[in-house]
Amino acid sequence: MVLLNPSTLRQDFPILSRQIHGKPLIYFDNAASSQKPRQVVEAMVAYYYQHHANVHRGAHTLSVEATELYEEARRKVARFINAPNPESLLFTRNTTEALNLVAQSWGRQNLKDGDEIIVSEAEHHANLIPWQLIAERTGAVIKAVRLTPEQRLDLEHCQSLLSSRTKVVAIAHMSNILGVVNPIRRFADLAHSVGAVMVVDGAQAVPHLPVDVQALGADFYAFSGHKMCGPTGAGALWARAELLRAMPPFLGGGEMIRKVYIDHSTYADIPMRFEAGTPNIAEVIGLGAAVDYLSGIGMQAIFEHDQALARYALERLEGLEGITLYGPRGDDRGGIIPFNLQGIHPHDVATALDSEGIAVRAGHHCAQPLMRALGVQSTARASFYFYNTEDEVERFVEALVKARDFFATFA
Repeated sequence: MVLLNPSTLRQDFPILSRQIHGKPLIYFDNAASSQKPRQVVEAMVAYYYQHHANVHRGAHTLSVEATELYEEARRKVARFINAPNPESLLFTRNTTEALNLVAQSWGRQNLKDGDEIIVSEAEHHANLIPWQLIAERTGAVIKAVRLTPEQRLDLEHCQSLLSSRTKVVAIAHMSNILGVVNPIRRFADLAHSVGAVMVVDGAQAVPHLPVDVQALGADFYAFSGHKMCGPTGAGALWARAELLRAMPPFLGGGEMIRKVYIDHSTYADIPMRFEAGTPNIAEVIGLGAAVDYLSGIGMQAIFEHDQALARYALERLEGLEGITLYGPRGDDRGGIIPFNLQGIHPHDVATALDSEGIAVRAGHHCAQPLMRALGVQSTARASFYFYNTEDEVERFVEALVKARDFFATFA
């Protein structure tokens, strides 16, 4: 398996040369947050050392330079997801804020008592709780698409849930637990057939596979920078411009206005309408640098590497006595593997792996409804990226065997 060269790419990530408990670090927690290459950190440092000023507000040289760096990042990110224009790409702190923006702004304006919001039982809490909050406020009703026995979302069940009252279909592009890449275009076509909007949580997809928001048929698409080699504190929401222009502001303050009087104001056009106050300038510039970095590797190559590594890991893990693996098999699965070891709590598994220098996640992964659907309280989760290798998978499997055998002595 040689789809790209992880050894060369790893040189861009100083943290990957660390040792943890005397062992070389293996970072398999990429679904939670990826590591950052030198190029991203250096872009942020260069901004602070050479160009720092507030954006959009000054005629002096530093402000002009900072504004151009910030807006160039917007153009880069828009191109990265094939947005038709950069004006409909809003910067937020993360996916969670972006989805709250949609629910509180579009939802507050458009939902009413008895309207229906369709989600799935596999959603991250960030694509559930914002809809719960707006449903409580408007009287809308939430319905959930169930899983098939193969642990994919059930499109037929989604179709059966649709009605003239359906106003929103909100689905993750890629599951943060099962690793499944959902057929968003098919969900979007179903949503549009009843006049509903398609809201997509792209937090796991944008870092790992080519994304074209136009081809997907999305109306809103949200994602985070920190999962795609960018810094924390910078995320994005893309939406169809006509929807954004009809929506009320999410936050009020400086930058998002045209004229302000004591008792009323008029608001700026997009994207400024939704970016009140001083933004995370350095972080947005870092996100732009992350887009450059990922584009240089190639998103299709990254996705194929993740898939190949996941297939290799699944083949090695399936023969391991006492392990339960979750998620379907097939070409629609990315580099995420949730699992449990019989009789061992996932947190104990993660602690044992950490003692071997291996970082994985353990818990309900902000998806408690999915845990219930799987019949478990929690799982451990290994998640891969382009800088991970087959050798690391081998060490991971060996460490799991060691942990299993160690805990068996106490059974």
